[in-house]
Amino acid sequence: MTEETTTLTSQAPQPPVRDWPPIDLTGTDFDPVLAELMREGPLNRIRLPHGEGWAWLATRYDDVKMITNDPRFGRAEVTTRQVTRMAPHFKPRPGSLAFADQPDHNRLRQPVAGAFTVGAMKRLRPRAKALLDSLVDGVVAHGPPADLIERVLEPFPLAVVSEVMGVPEENREQVHSWTRQIISTSGGAEAADRAKNGMYAWITDTIRARADSDGTDVYSLLGTAVARGDITEPEAVGLAGPLQIGGEAVTHNCGQMLYLMLTRPDLLERLRGQPECREGALDELLRYIPHRSSVGLARIALEDVELHGQRISAGDPVYVSYLAANRDPDVFPDPDRIDVDRDPNPHLALGNGPHYCTGAVLARLQTELLVDTLLDRLPGLQLAVPAEEIVWRRKTMIRGPQTLPVTW
Repeated sequence: MTEETTTLTSQAPQPPVRDWPPIDLTGTDFDPVLAELMREGPLNRIRLPHGEGWAWLATRYDDVKMITNDPRFGRAEVTTRQVTRMAPHFKPRPGSLAFADQPDHNRLRQPVAGAFTVGAMKRLRPRAKALLDSLVDGVVAHGPPADLIERVLEPFPLAVVSEVMGVPEENREQVHSWTRQIISTSGGAEAADRAKNGMYAWITDTIRARADSDGTDVYSLLGTAVARGDITEPEAVGLAGPLQIGGEAVTHNCGQMLYLMLTRPDLLERLRGQPECREGALDELLRYIPHRSSVGLARIALEDVELHGQRISAGDPVYVSYLAANRDPDVFPDPDRIDVDRDPNPHLALGNGPHYCTGAVLARLQTELLVDTLLDRLPGLQLAVPAEEIVWRRKTMIRGPQTLPVTW
């Protein structure tokens, strides 16, 4: 990391600005740059590969919870700035929940909230289970070996998210192609723009076509919300895009979880033999896995805020690291160890505050079904190649194995 130091006469010296380059990491290794930043102190300054300037970075659990739930830090202003960032492309759309502050956030979330409730997920569960069983039936019929990413972990979340969103069967592969490109950092801004333009044009047409729908899928809910005047069409389109992309995270998070199980025989044996431990184990694995590269979306300080003897000035961009917060030893003793009996386990893998993941209940449903079904239906499940031969995704914002060849 390179650095530069700024000393202000009115306060203590600020921490140096650290360059945080993108690193293609293998396996579930923790980012060494982030680990170094955590050791240096609770509040750092970072410069990412794209955008302009530098930003604050908070890594301690309590600070991350405070910042993500404090109205003095907002997201809306990020849309007007070229804040230092990981992504080469940055074109927020009106209606994106990710960049909405209150009260707009609640207004925008309301039309789709019903599609992601616990009750809605209970109703979805039998259909999701049937979709998954059909995929695993195909794997069993074909016999080992099989690539779990290709055969199960990609098609299952795509199918489930498509069910919730209301994507017709004939459009699902094209939509998946767009979302895959959007979360990739390869191809640059031009490739991402093409994917976004294609997907958002399709979303616009779909929402318009469902203005009179009585369906409970997301696109129908958005179409009728626009027709009622609750939200604008651009807002509806901006809402839908990130929800559609959400299935990618389930694929890669579950890929990491299964990789950890398959490379830790004691863990796998316990989860096979004691199904009652699986719920706690999934929380622990969610806490442990490095589900993303670097950091996500910034916030902007809307007024001066004092934190750890430093003044975060109004207008300063601020990042939080959920990955770092989930390894805070003050909250999670021995944080680098997987402990399926960890209790309590207040991890922040799904976010915190108003921007807590909209699809959190859906993601949990899919994760539970995947782990239960694969462990129960594929006896003797194990990697078909040495662990070091697993190919991992490169140049992407969401980490995970690209392939997961197994036998049983």
